[in-house]
Parts: sequence; C-alpha cells; structure tokens
Amino acid sequence: MSKPNLSWRKSSHSSGEANCVEVAFPGLSVATRDSKHPTGPTLSFPTPTWHTFLTTLTR
Repeated sequence: MSKPNLSWRKSSHSSGEANCVEVAFPGLSVATRDSKHPTGPTLSFPTPTWHTFLTTLTR
C-alpha cells in the first residue's frame, strides 16, 4: 500500500500521459511506485542499490 506521508516526485522527462515511476526518499531507502496507481503497491530499495541501478541505466 502507498505511504501517504512521503513526498513523491516524478521525472521531469515524463509527459502527462506516459508511463512513469515516481520516487520518494524515506530515510535510507528509495521508494518507487507507478504514477498511474498512486495508492497501489510500492517497492523500496536500499539507497546504494538505487544508485547502482541509475548508474547502469546511464552507461
């Protein structure tokens, strides 16, 4: 279930109707959710794992 007390943000590269992932930063992890389903499930990753994921994407 979504965590309502988090401040979610969407990529500035997303358009109004594109599929997007939103992220929030609750402490030592990064929470993610589908922007089309904000009350749906979330996935959380340790911050170092998220950084590795982003670095891999930009290669």
